[in-house]
Amino acid sequence: MPIVPWTAISSAVADREYLALISYLPLRHFRAIPNFFRFTVQIRSQLKTTQGLIGYSLEARPFSRKFWTLSVWENQQSLNNFVRQIPHSQVMQALAPHMGKSQFAQWFVTAAEIPLDWAVAKSRLAQF
Repeated sequence: MPIVPWTAISSAVADREYLALISYLPLRHFRAIPNFFRFTVQIRSQLKTTQGLIGYSLEARPFSRKFWTLSVWENQQSLNNFVRQIPHSQVMQALAPHMGKSQFAQWFVTAAEIPLDWAVAKSRLAQF
């Protein structure tokens, strides 16, 4: 599962800014990978009905235990609501002992920049 292509949930409106988020999620142990993929399925189901989500993508490098998520949100509140809801909130707790040093970056994008470019997004992580 190298890259889950961009999945649009809502349409972006021209002349409006949106919140972009990239997360880097390294796992410490290979034994955590099956649970990570099981949790990914649960979260993808949650994303389908999440208010305020414009779209998302996932890059998985399981043989190196490295995973990235990329998403665009209407605003910070929409993202915060998603993070606090089940299953995402429970998944974060369950995976915490198995995670390496995660990284996150947020920035604003326009509708013309959606879907996001992975190389551009990953360069945002390098700035932190």
